[in-house]
Amino acid sequence: MLRFVREEDCGRLLEIYDQYIRTPITFEYEIPTEAEFRERIRSIGRGYPYLVWEEDGRVLGYAYAHRQMERAAYGWNAELSVYLDRTAVSRGLGKRLARAVLDLLALQGVRMVYSLVTVPNEKSEGLHRALGFRQAGLLRRTGWKDGAWHDVAWFEKPIGGGEGAPAPVRSVHDLPAEAVRAVLEK
Repeated sequence: MLRFVREEDCGRLLEIYDQYIRTPITFEYEIPTEAEFRERIRSIGRGYPYLVWEEDGRVLGYAYAHRQMERAAYGWNAELSVYLDRTAVSRGLGKRLARAVLDLLALQGVRMVYSLVTVPNEKSEGLHRALGFRQAGLLRRTGWKDGAWHDVAWFEKPIGGGEGAPAPVRSVHDLPAEAVRAVLEK
């Protein structure tokens, strides 16, 4: 089942995220506290989609988007993140989560979505390419973790069309309930 995150999911999301802390997939060195992570969920969820995949009452993965940069002119961009429990990788769940987030972002009026991927990361790079992202650039030796420098690729995907002045991006909570339900049930 695909659904919006709930506050009580925080502990399980931290368990999933902790599987990546000792890898260069995330550049955080330490797992955030539950209070810190809960605030991240709240902050992102105020305006952007934050979704989880649940099976038999257990969350197996999550995906969310947030504003990509803070300056006003970047207001129609978002950055996508996807994390799966290691037992749920290669089952298509990451693609389902990411597609739903992308569909909701398009309904909100977002025009371009970005994602940062530490490279090499065959699974994440493949996921992004399968979703229609293209590599837009490479930041070389940009992150120090686990005793080595790591490169990070910027991936991008246009999801909104049209030229000229865009309408303001709407909060995910202001979208029509039927449209949101259709995305989650797709």
